[in-house]
Amino acid sequence: MKSRLLMGLALGVLLISMLGGCASAAAPSVTVEDAWGRPSMDMPTAGGIFMVIKNGGDASDNLLSGSSPACGSIELHEMVMKSDGTMGMNLMDHPIEVPAGGQVELKSGGLHVMCIMKNDDEFKPGETIDLTLVFEKSGEITIPVEVRKE
Repeated sequence: MKSRLLMGLALGVLLISMLGGCASAAAPSVTVEDAWGRPSMDMPTAGGIFMVIKNGGDASDNLLSGSSPACGSIELHEMVMKSDGTMGMNLMDHPIEVPAGGQVELKSGGLHVMCIMKNDDEFKPGETIDLTLVFEKSGEITIPVEVRKE
């Protein structure tokens, strides 16, 4: 009788621990808002793309890369102050983190996506291009990007 009771208790503990392992793992919930782009004033074959990336989930995610039919390539860039007091642009050597429950703004003068143009007639004010962003956990998210003059 005692051994049956101990066996039942052990099975109950095992069942509870197995159910605990089935609980939902932390996951990001990424959305992209206010995406727009503009041709670069300094580089006639490139343009900047800006947006707000929100993560309503309980795990962070990383923006790794992107692609667009209007761009020969996509690069993640950041603006930095150089030692001579002028602004410069650096190709990022790491992903852009989107924190759990937070957001990151890609904006002029800061972090942004750079479109190295394939055809400059596709990246001009008044056009809308498709941009596919690739996240580490959320996978691919395709968004429309309005190209403006501003």
